[in-house]
Amino acid sequence: MKNQSSLENAISHTDRPKKPSAISASATFAWRSLLRIRYVPEQLFDVTIFPIIFLLMFTYLFGGAISGSTGEYLDYVLPGILVMTVAMITMYTGLDLNKDIEKGVFDRFRTLPIWQPSVLVGALFVDLVRYTLASTIMITLGYILGFRAEDGLSGLIFAVSLLLLFAFSLSWVWTMLGIIVRSEKALMAISMMILFPLTFLSSVFVDPSTMPNWLQYFVDINPITFVVDAVRGLIHGTATTSDIMIILYISIGLILLFGTLTMYFFRNKN
Repeated sequence: MKNQSSLENAISHTDRPKKPSAISASATFAWRSLLRIRYVPEQLFDVTIFPIIFLLMFTYLFGGAISGSTGEYLDYVLPGILVMTVAMITMYTGLDLNKDIEKGVFDRFRTLPIWQPSVLVGALFVDLVRYTLASTIMITLGYILGFRAEDGLSGLIFAVSLLLLFAFSLSWVWTMLGIIVRSEKALMAISMMILFPLTFLSSVFVDPSTMPNWLQYFVDINPITFVVDAVRGLIHGTATTSDIMIILYISIGLILLFGTLTMYFFRNKN
Protein backbone atom coordinates (compact mmCIF):
# COMPACT_ATOMS: atom_id res chain seq x y z
CA MET A 1 0.00 0.00 0.00
CA LYS A 2 2.88 2.32 0.82
CA ASN A 3 4.55 1.56 -2.51
CA GLN A 4 1.32 2.30 -4.35
CA SER A 5 1.02 5.65 -2.59
CA SER A 6 4.61 6.56 -3.48
CA LEU A 7 3.97 5.62 -7.09
CA GLU A 8 0.88 7.80 -7.26
CA ASN A 9 2.77 10.73 -5.79
CA ALA A 10 5.52 10.30 -8.39
CA ILE A 11 3.06 10.46 -11.28
CA SER A 12 2.12 13.94 -12.42
CA HIS A 13 -1.59 14.66 -12.29
CA THR A 14 -1.36 17.77 -14.43
CA ASP A 15 -2.74 17.81 -17.96
CA ARG A 16 -0.49 16.56 -20.70
CA PRO A 17 1.08 19.50 -22.61
CA LYS A 18 -0.54 20.20 -25.93
CA LYS A 19 1.23 18.97 -29.05
CA PRO A 20 3.24 21.88 -30.50
CA SER A 21 1.98 23.36 -33.73
CA ALA A 22 3.90 23.03 -36.96
CA ILE A 23 4.98 26.68 -36.73
CA SER A 24 6.12 26.31 -33.11
CA ALA A 25 8.09 23.15 -33.81
CA SER A 26 9.72 24.67 -36.89
CA ALA A 27 10.66 27.78 -34.93
CA THR A 28 12.26 25.63 -32.22
CA PHE A 29 14.45 23.81 -34.72
CA ALA A 30 15.27 27.10 -36.41
CA TRP A 31 16.44 28.44 -33.03
CA ARG A 32 18.55 25.30 -32.61
CA SER A 33 20.27 26.04 -35.92
CA LEU A 34 20.86 29.64 -34.88
CA LEU A 35 22.45 28.47 -31.63
CA ARG A 36 24.84 26.35 -33.66
CA ILE A 37 26.05 29.49 -35.40
CA ARG A 38 26.34 31.31 -32.09
CA TYR A 39 28.61 28.68 -30.56
CA VAL A 40 30.46 27.80 -33.78
CA PRO A 41 30.71 31.14 -35.65
CA GLU A 42 33.18 29.58 -38.09
CA GLN A 43 30.09 28.25 -39.87
CA LEU A 44 29.60 31.76 -41.27
CA PHE A 45 32.89 31.73 -43.18
CA ASP A 46 31.14 30.30 -46.24
CA VAL A 47 28.70 33.25 -46.37
CA THR A 48 31.20 35.98 -45.47
CA ILE A 49 34.73 35.20 -46.61
CA PHE A 50 33.83 33.00 -49.58
CA PRO A 51 31.78 35.64 -51.48
CA ILE A 52 34.41 38.33 -50.91
CA ILE A 53 37.27 36.17 -52.19
CA PHE A 54 35.38 35.07 -55.30
CA LEU A 55 34.23 38.54 -56.25
CA LEU A 56 37.64 40.14 -55.82
CA MET A 57 39.48 37.28 -57.50
CA PHE A 58 37.37 37.04 -60.64
CA THR A 59 36.87 40.79 -61.03
CA TYR A 60 40.54 41.76 -60.87
CA LEU A 61 42.10 38.61 -62.35
CA PHE A 62 39.83 38.23 -65.37
CA GLY A 63 37.92 41.51 -65.70
CA GLY A 64 40.49 43.26 -67.86
CA ALA A 65 41.10 40.23 -70.07
CA ILE A 66 37.42 39.42 -70.64
CA SER A 67 35.77 42.84 -70.84
CA GLY A 68 38.72 45.17 -71.17
CA SER A 69 37.64 46.94 -67.98
CA THR A 70 37.22 45.66 -64.44
CA GLY A 71 34.34 48.10 -63.88
CA GLU A 72 32.41 46.84 -66.89
CA TYR A 73 33.07 43.21 -65.98
CA LEU A 74 31.99 43.81 -62.38
CA ASP A 75 28.53 44.87 -63.55
CA TYR A 76 28.29 41.64 -65.54
CA VAL A 77 29.88 39.14 -63.16
CA LEU A 78 28.51 40.23 -59.77
CA PRO A 79 24.99 38.83 -60.34
CA GLY A 80 26.57 35.61 -61.61
CA ILE A 81 28.90 35.18 -58.63
CA LEU A 82 25.98 36.05 -56.35
CA VAL A 83 24.01 33.11 -57.75
CA MET A 84 27.04 30.82 -57.72
CA THR A 85 27.91 31.63 -54.10
CA VAL A 86 24.41 31.06 -52.79
CA ALA A 87 24.01 27.87 -54.84
CA MET A 88 27.30 26.50 -53.50
CA ILE A 89 26.45 27.08 -49.84
CA THR A 90 23.07 25.34 -50.11
CA MET A 91 24.88 22.02 -49.80
CA TYR A 92 25.66 22.72 -46.12
CA THR A 93 22.01 22.05 -45.31
CA GLY A 94 22.53 18.41 -46.21
CA LEU A 95 25.89 18.25 -44.47
CA ASP A 96 24.42 19.46 -41.16
CA LEU A 97 21.60 16.93 -41.44
CA ASN A 98 24.07 14.16 -42.20
CA LYS A 99 26.04 15.06 -39.04
CA ASP A 100 22.87 14.75 -36.95
CA ILE A 101 22.25 11.31 -38.43
CA GLU A 102 25.79 10.14 -37.66
CA LYS A 103 25.55 11.40 -34.06
CA GLY A 104 22.19 9.73 -33.46
CA VAL A 105 20.31 12.98 -32.83
CA PHE A 106 18.24 12.37 -35.94
CA ASP A 107 16.67 9.19 -34.47
CA ARG A 108 15.71 11.08 -31.31
CA PHE A 109 13.97 13.78 -33.33
CA ARG A 110 11.89 11.20 -35.18
CA THR A 111 10.49 9.85 -31.91
CA LEU A 112 9.20 13.23 -30.74
CA PRO A 113 5.42 13.95 -30.92
CA ILE A 114 5.87 16.86 -33.32
CA TRP A 115 5.16 17.72 -36.93
CA GLN A 116 8.00 15.70 -38.42
CA PRO A 117 8.93 18.02 -41.33
CA SER A 118 9.67 20.77 -38.78
CA VAL A 119 13.09 19.19 -38.20
CA LEU A 120 14.00 20.05 -41.79
CA VAL A 121 11.88 23.15 -42.35
CA GLY A 122 13.34 24.97 -39.33
CA ALA A 123 16.90 24.42 -40.53
CA LEU A 124 16.01 25.44 -44.07
CA PHE A 125 14.53 28.76 -42.97
CA VAL A 126 17.67 29.58 -41.00
CA ASP A 127 19.65 28.81 -44.13
CA LEU A 128 17.61 31.51 -45.87
CA VAL A 129 19.06 33.93 -43.34
CA ARG A 130 22.54 32.75 -44.25
CA TYR A 131 21.82 33.19 -47.97
CA THR A 132 20.50 36.69 -47.34
CA LEU A 133 23.65 37.54 -45.38
CA ALA A 134 25.86 36.29 -48.22
CA SER A 135 23.86 38.32 -50.76
CA THR A 136 24.03 41.47 -48.64
CA ILE A 137 27.78 41.19 -48.17
CA MET A 138 28.42 40.64 -51.87
CA ILE A 139 26.19 43.49 -53.05
CA THR A 140 27.67 45.86 -50.46
CA LEU A 141 31.20 44.97 -51.55
CA GLY A 142 30.15 45.39 -55.18
CA TYR A 143 28.92 48.91 -54.53
CA ILE A 144 32.18 49.75 -52.78
CA LEU A 145 34.07 48.52 -55.86
CA GLY A 146 31.88 50.53 -58.23
CA PHE A 147 29.01 48.19 -59.13
CA ARG A 148 25.68 49.86 -59.85
CA ALA A 149 22.27 48.24 -60.32
CA GLU A 150 20.61 49.90 -63.31
CA ASP A 151 17.14 49.06 -61.98
CA GLY A 152 17.90 50.47 -58.54
CA LEU A 153 16.96 49.08 -55.13
CA SER A 154 13.72 47.50 -56.29
CA GLY A 155 15.58 45.45 -58.88
CA LEU A 156 18.05 44.23 -56.26
CA ILE A 157 15.27 43.24 -53.86
CA PHE A 158 13.37 41.30 -56.52
CA ALA A 159 16.57 39.64 -57.74
CA VAL A 160 17.63 38.50 -54.26
CA SER A 161 14.09 37.32 -53.47
CA LEU A 162 14.00 35.19 -56.60
CA LEU A 163 17.45 33.81 -55.77
CA LEU A 164 16.37 32.93 -52.23
CA LEU A 165 13.38 31.01 -53.59
CA PHE A 166 15.63 29.03 -55.90
CA ALA A 167 18.17 28.42 -53.10
CA PHE A 168 15.39 27.16 -50.81
CA SER A 169 14.23 24.72 -53.48
CA LEU A 170 17.79 23.58 -54.24
CA SER A 171 18.40 22.90 -50.53
CA TRP A 172 15.85 20.08 -50.67
CA VAL A 173 18.18 18.20 -53.03
CA TRP A 174 20.90 18.18 -50.38
CA THR A 175 18.52 17.29 -47.54
CA MET A 176 17.49 14.20 -49.49
CA LEU A 177 21.12 13.28 -50.15
CA GLY A 178 21.99 14.06 -46.53
CA ILE A 179 19.56 11.35 -45.42
CA ILE A 180 20.53 8.61 -47.87
CA VAL A 181 24.31 9.14 -48.16
CA ARG A 182 26.19 7.31 -45.43
CA SER A 183 29.04 9.73 -44.67
CA GLU A 184 29.72 13.46 -44.63
CA LYS A 185 32.77 13.10 -46.89
CA ALA A 186 30.79 11.19 -49.50
CA LEU A 187 28.04 13.79 -49.42
CA MET A 188 30.57 16.61 -49.84
CA ALA A 189 32.12 14.84 -52.85
CA ILE A 190 28.72 14.25 -54.48
CA SER A 191 27.65 17.85 -53.86
CA MET A 192 30.80 19.31 -55.38
CA MET A 193 30.60 16.91 -58.32
CA ILE A 194 27.11 18.25 -59.10
CA LEU A 195 27.62 21.92 -58.27
CA PHE A 196 30.94 22.59 -59.97
CA PRO A 197 29.78 21.71 -63.52
CA LEU A 198 26.46 23.48 -62.98
CA THR A 199 28.01 26.72 -61.73
CA PHE A 200 31.08 26.96 -63.94
CA LEU A 201 29.45 25.71 -67.16
CA SER A 202 26.89 28.49 -67.14
CA SER A 203 26.57 32.20 -67.86
CA VAL A 204 28.09 33.13 -64.47
CA PHE A 205 31.43 34.38 -65.82
CA VAL A 206 31.09 34.88 -69.57
CA ASP A 207 28.47 35.29 -72.27
CA PRO A 208 27.55 31.78 -73.54
CA SER A 209 27.64 33.07 -77.14
CA THR A 210 31.46 33.11 -76.89
CA MET A 211 31.55 29.37 -76.15
CA PRO A 212 31.85 26.49 -78.65
CA ASN A 213 28.53 25.32 -80.06
CA TRP A 214 28.68 21.93 -78.35
CA LEU A 215 29.17 23.59 -74.96
CA GLN A 216 26.40 26.12 -75.56
CA TYR A 217 23.86 23.29 -75.76
CA PHE A 218 24.58 22.32 -72.15
CA VAL A 219 24.87 25.91 -70.91
CA ASP A 220 21.54 26.88 -72.47
CA ILE A 221 19.64 24.16 -70.57
CA ASN A 222 21.58 24.54 -67.33
CA PRO A 223 19.21 25.66 -64.50
CA ILE A 224 21.95 27.89 -63.07
CA THR A 225 22.08 29.77 -66.38
CA PHE A 226 18.35 30.47 -66.15
CA VAL A 227 18.76 31.77 -62.59
CA VAL A 228 21.78 33.92 -63.46
CA ASP A 229 20.06 35.42 -66.48
CA ALA A 230 16.93 36.22 -64.45
CA VAL A 231 18.87 37.73 -61.52
CA ARG A 232 21.11 39.73 -63.86
CA GLY A 233 18.09 40.91 -65.79
CA LEU A 234 16.23 42.01 -62.66
CA ILE A 235 19.26 43.91 -61.40
CA HIS A 236 19.88 45.69 -64.69
CA GLY A 237 16.25 46.09 -65.75
CA THR A 238 16.29 43.70 -68.72
CA ALA A 239 14.40 40.72 -67.26
CA THR A 240 11.26 39.49 -68.96
CA THR A 241 8.24 37.79 -67.45
CA SER A 242 9.28 34.49 -69.04
CA ASP A 243 12.72 34.72 -67.36
CA ILE A 244 11.06 34.98 -63.97
CA MET A 245 8.40 32.34 -64.63
CA ILE A 246 11.04 29.79 -65.63
CA ILE A 247 12.71 30.16 -62.22
CA LEU A 248 9.36 29.84 -60.47
CA TYR A 249 8.62 26.62 -62.38
CA ILE A 250 12.08 25.20 -61.65
CA SER A 251 11.83 26.07 -57.95
CA ILE A 252 8.35 24.63 -57.51
CA GLY A 253 9.41 21.50 -59.38
CA LEU A 254 12.46 20.98 -57.16
CA ILE A 255 10.41 21.47 -53.99
CA LEU A 256 7.67 19.07 -55.08
CA LEU A 257 10.07 16.38 -56.30
CA PHE A 258 12.88 16.48 -53.77
CA GLY A 259 10.70 17.64 -50.88
CA THR A 260 8.52 14.57 -51.38
CA LEU A 261 11.54 12.26 -51.70
CA THR A 262 13.15 13.82 -48.64
CA MET A 263 10.10 13.18 -46.47
CA TYR A 264 9.82 9.61 -47.79
CA PHE A 265 13.42 8.81 -46.86
CA PHE A 266 13.03 10.78 -43.62
CA ARG A 267 10.15 8.58 -42.45
CA ASN A 268 11.69 5.33 -43.66
CA LYS A 269 15.28 5.90 -42.53
CA ASN A 270 16.60 2.77 -40.74
